[in-house]
Amino acid sequence: MSGPAKRPSAAHTAYTVTKELILSGELPGGSLISEGEIAERVSVSRTPVREAFLRLESEELLALHPKRGAVVVPVPPGEAADVLELRLALERSAAERIARTGLPDEHHGKMRGLLARQRALAEVADVDGFADADESFHRCIVEASGNRLAGRFYATLGDRQRRMSIFALRPRPERLSLLADEHEALLELLRAGDSTAFASTLLGHLTATHGRPHPAVRDAD
Repeated sequence: MSGPAKRPSAAHTAYTVTKELILSGELPGGSLISEGEIAERVSVSRTPVREAFLRLESEELLALHPKRGAVVVPVPPGEAADVLELRLALERSAAERIARTGLPDEHHGKMRGLLARQRALAEVADVDGFADADESFHRCIVEASGNRLAGRFYATLGDRQRRMSIFALRPRPERLSLLADEHEALLELLRAGDSTAFASTLLGHLTATHGRPHPAVRDAD
């Protein structure tokens, strides 16, 4: 018999709340926040907030300034293109392996569920929720390849990916339904084992949302 679930620590709660404010864009790059503001929001003392801020600084989301507070770090110039380049490389490689080994039923079912969730979120123009489901869908592609190292590395891009998607889609919530359609097309190409068509479709999918990736990335033949 399992015991009662452990409650998250005050520091973890402060970290989670502050991080979500940053990734969602509620605290945009350049915003100045104080320990007192977050402490009041989550009803904790300043000590766990200070610990949370230090953790967020290590993740390059906050820059701490003694006696002034913390500043939300804007997305650095060129980072979006770097993230897209890595995503394209990892997802293309995953599609090539899946073409050889087949798409596991478990991952196919999971991606189908994520597609259904995306369509429901698109209907209510929930950009934040859609960005989360979008990251999960693309990460599932890499995980489905069975390359655990690639899967773990891809997961480290998750926060940046979500932040980029919210920034790109918040002004264009009408694009959410189209993105779900594009995800459906990507899934069908994975099932068909057509890694070449998957690569070119993926490039178009990401470019339409985020702009052109790094110049070194070329269209698939």
